[in-house]
Amino acid sequence: MQNVGEVRRRISINGGKFREYVNGQQDTVHEGALNVVILNAAKISRSYYAGEYDASSPTRPTCWSADTSAPAPEVKQEDRQAHRCMDCPQNIKGSGSGTSRACRFAQRLAVVLENDFTKVYQLQLPATSLFGKAKDGKMPMQAYAQYLSSHNTPAISVITECVFDRGSVIPKLFFKAVRPLAEDEVSLAVSKAESQEAKEAITMSISTPSRGSIFAEVDGFVYDANAN
Repeated sequence: MQNVGEVRRRISINGGKFREYVNGQQDTVHEGALNVVILNAAKISRSYYAGEYDASSPTRPTCWSADTSAPAPEVKQEDRQAHRCMDCPQNIKGSGSGTSRACRFAQRLAVVLENDFTKVYQLQLPATSLFGKAKDGKMPMQAYAQYLSSHNTPAISVITECVFDRGSVIPKLFFKAVRPLAEDEVSLAVSKAESQEAKEAITMSISTPSRGSIFAEVDGFVYDANAN
């Protein structure tokens, strides 16, 4: 199983900024919006921590699911919170902080930046960036994926603008299509989507990372723009 920290390039949204990490080290910080091409996405995943999660000292989740249906085979029997996610007490609103669920959704994307198609990054989205309502023409990821699908537009064929919701107290992203890719850009994007680094960016793996690792928890999931 691939260790979480082995993904070479990652974009973090901590602190309300887009932070590029290369080999575990912060490289570039982007202020404002970030334009990307979504090469692929994983299925939505879930992870549950029995104790308080600390991003500065990440640990292995207690229980997790790669498909939101059942605990992953790697989860120890004594750590499984239920046989099925739909029956899990950690899936009930209020089981977490406030009205939230203790078991959190996440999704992982493989992306390239608009100005550089040569490098694939992993972008992991929290639940707040996945679900909810559109705002000023921008949408959370699930609504955005449905919007593109309704217009027969694969995500890999457009430049997607990622922007923070400045009205949220925690990092939360909205998405918007800003332009179609040129023919040569589509060819480059499709080639990168088939690369090993793109596959690794969306592959779910759980490990116990070292203290301070930017890959705190689970990997996530993937969404196929062509799937209904």
